[in-house]
Amino acid sequence: MSQAWSPESWRTRPIQQQPEYPDAAHLAQVEQTLASYPPLVFAGEARELRRQFAEVTQGRAFLLQGGDCAESFAEFSAAKIRDTFKVLLQMAIVMTFAAGCPVVKVGRMAGQFAKPRSSGSETIGDVTLPAYRGDIVNGIGFDETSRVPDPERLLQAYHQSTASLNLLRAFAQGGFADVHQVHQWNLDFIANSALAEKYQQLAGRLDETLAFMRACGLDGAPQLREASFFTAHEALLLNYEQAFVRQDSLTGNWYDCSAHMLWIGDRTRQLDGAHVEFLRGVGNPIGVKVGPSMDPDELIRLIDILNPDNDPGRLNLIARMGAGNVEQHLPALIRAVQREGKQVLWSSDPMHGNTMKASSGYKTRDFARILTEVQQFFAVHHAEGTYAGGIHIEMTGQNVTECIGGSRPITEAGLSDRYHTHCDPRMNADQSLELAFMIAENLKQIRR
Repeated sequence: MSQAWSPESWRTRPIQQQPEYPDAAHLAQVEQTLASYPPLVFAGEARELRRQFAEVTQGRAFLLQGGDCAESFAEFSAAKIRDTFKVLLQMAIVMTFAAGCPVVKVGRMAGQFAKPRSSGSETIGDVTLPAYRGDIVNGIGFDETSRVPDPERLLQAYHQSTASLNLLRAFAQGGFADVHQVHQWNLDFIANSALAEKYQQLAGRLDETLAFMRACGLDGAPQLREASFFTAHEALLLNYEQAFVRQDSLTGNWYDCSAHMLWIGDRTRQLDGAHVEFLRGVGNPIGVKVGPSMDPDELIRLIDILNPDNDPGRLNLIARMGAGNVEQHLPALIRAVQREGKQVLWSSDPMHGNTMKASSGYKTRDFARILTEVQQFFAVHHAEGTYAGGIHIEMTGQNVTECIGGSRPITEAGLSDRYHTHCDPRMNADQSLELAFMIAENLKQIRR
């Protein structure tokens, strides 16, 4: 990895999980067009997130990262963005107020379109077609035309991401995220649930605290009226990512300005691979999904490549083990990182290791196993004397029935009621709030 880095040096490396575009000239033209467009985010914003990641790494904050499994062109709407943003605000306020812990908020939004697949093809009956790789690549319809990778979809993803970011910035800074509006963040469909009542009780206590601060003349802090909110997605389609690489005029460093944070998936983290090569050269905070197959020595080599300066705000290791595997695989990785003195942010992805197929044929996740993996993540870090710094989840503000279980339990038979995901099952608002309260209890124990 001593060779010089450039925005296109990844093209000389072996690459995984890429679509096969039938028209290379068309693809190149679209890449040039994207490179001429304004960036989606700015280098200074990415540096600010990197600063906040350092706070998490050093045990002074907690990372909440959540959003869609894969964003959709067809289901794009202001209401959908607003409701997911609402749930993330609710989760953050539960953790912040109940546990006394600052929360860094990052959405899997405004760019999370591409999905890695376990197979490059899909077979139904006697018909085999290329796999659906997300709306940025091809269509979900099971027909030959839909499944052809289309470069024009890269442009549509950019324009939708632009609109999403404009709305998110307005929500975060235009008064919607004001903590005085905490009661208004509730969603109608969970208004009568036990979790909603618990949330409203917490909101009532927050109101009392704000009234006291107001009486003392301490109610004018901008942090109470605005929210810092960042975006992230998996850096899977590197031709798209390269188009947004810009050299910062202040520092001279390169940044991928498609999102504030990018991550490498568990299927594309090869040490000599294109994805590691690309992300080692950009200044954004980055993540790596770490699954059960990760070897401790390999992890150390990967950290050396991606974070050679050992900056505490640079690298987020996202453990995705599956309930029951955490205690077997995570301690050795933590011990290797500690032994080598590496500064990393540890977070838990309790979703991807707990996917299963219901008897009805729907892909789902058992919410109880999601909770179990998070509890095991906290327990292992406690036993190792390290800090469990974050959560990385697939969730939505929509009233979906995709993950079974929860305080208002969704059954396997009920999955078909409102199963809307284009890819993997997401937690709904009720389940997300339940998880937030559980995390808050863990954070309370840590801070004691």
